[in-house]
Amino acid sequence: MIKHVVFDVGKVLVDFDWQGFFGMLGFSPEVHEKVANATVRSKLWNEFDRSKMADEEILEGFLEQAPGCREEVMRFWDNIGSSIHRYDYAFAWIQSLQEKGYGVYLLSNYPRRLYSQSIEELAFVEIVDGAVFSFEVQSTKPEMEIYEALLEKYALNPTECVFIDDNRANIVAANQLGMATIHFHTKSQAEEELKSLGVG
Repeated sequence: MIKHVVFDVGKVLVDFDWQGFFGMLGFSPEVHEKVANATVRSKLWNEFDRSKMADEEILEGFLEQAPGCREEVMRFWDNIGSSIHRYDYAFAWIQSLQEKGYGVYLLSNYPRRLYSQSIEELAFVEIVDGAVFSFEVQSTKPEMEIYEALLEKYALNPTECVFIDDNRANIVAANQLGMATIHFHTKSQAEEELKSLGVG
């Protein structure tokens, strides 16, 4: 029986709209591609999520991968929190599940710097029953360590949890630990799948 709902954050409870953010920063199409390839599309981005490396090292890596775009990478770096926008339904969805007696938890790949710059958009962190972010445990989904960190921290039985994430690889890993899973596309789709699991 499901007792706990575990949410991913990005693209589930908040929008990580880096493309719109690049547009807001006024990047030309050429600069857009260079900065995207050096940052959000690079392998280094996963290390940014992990936050084991110092922010200065991460920034240096981004700059090295975007020669000639120092000013633009710095503009991105200094204003990255503006890429995060909370979905209108986030608070109400969490609260409605809690009112029905479910524990609600967060498990998210999220860089330390982005977290500190987007804390207002993440205000629902204050009302959930628990949360583990990648920067806190220096492990990223779909690595097993981050899932185990959540389960251990809050003494959760994986077979009593349903995990909702927009990334299929992350879903597969949670499934291997015994969690029920929902591959998120829209809130209404996820709610229908929750109902089919007896949640709601």
